[in-house]
Amino acid sequence: MADRQRLPAERTSITHRFEIGGLKGYVTVGLYPDGRPGELFIRVPKTGTIEQGLCNAVGILCSMCLQAGVPLADIVAKFKNTKFEPSGWAAIGGEKHFATSILDYIFRWLEVRFLGTNQTR
Repeated sequence: MADRQRLPAERTSITHRFEIGGLKGYVTVGLYPDGRPGELFIRVPKTGTIEQGLCNAVGILCSMCLQAGVPLADIVAKFKNTKFEPSGWAAIGGEKHFATSILDYIFRWLEVRFLGTNQTR
């Protein structure tokens, strides 16, 4: 197993609220002291649903990848353009874009916020 660079017990984080196709949620990104993302939490209010389970699993996997040194750009490239419901219009980087899924939205937001790019398609 790859060496994991765990985050310190106390760290800075950014929380972002989103809404896609009527589903509201929050993305929280825990940061290393140098500002790099090191963990991802995705919260949706539908307890016990497929959406919640999927979001929790993706957050855990993404966190493990980031801590193992997988570049955020590689993770973003794998999850952008995923298509499943709910989908809909959402703000990314101050502009409205059509998100093809919750994951499409979240990883596009991560791309804009942390990689400084806005490759909407």
